[in-house]
Amino acid sequence: MENGAILGETAAFHGGIFLARDFAYDFYNSQAWKKTRNAYMRMGRGLCEPCLAAGRYTPAEIVHHKVHLSPDNIDDPSITLSFDNLERVCRDCHAMEHPEIYGCETERIMRVGFDEDGNVVRLEDSDER
Repeated sequence: MENGAILGETAAFHGGIFLARDFAYDFYNSQAWKKTRNAYMRMGRGLCEPCLAAGRYTPAEIVHHKVHLSPDNIDDPSITLSFDNLERVCRDCHAMEHPEIYGCETERIMRVGFDEDGNVVRLEDSDER
């Protein structure tokens, strides 16, 4: 099943990476979004807001819309560009917000790394992340 089918509509992909649903593609490529996203990401030292609230220091990788974008609100700057509707999140927290995209319901995504021999090992969740 393609990720677009999970979303119930065609999704935009680049190199196999989910970018945006068709209706939001132009928005996410706009200068207004890029400036807003970059400005918001610089706030709060670029840390994931939900992780920080839980006492973890995790770098944010995504600026998430709290009120999810839809064809009905994509042209409303109070939804799309307002800092009040944005949240810096790590990939795990973003996956929790969008199980329809990432295919997870309630569990955190398993994190993996490499040991000194180059073997893949599971990284345990801890307050040090």
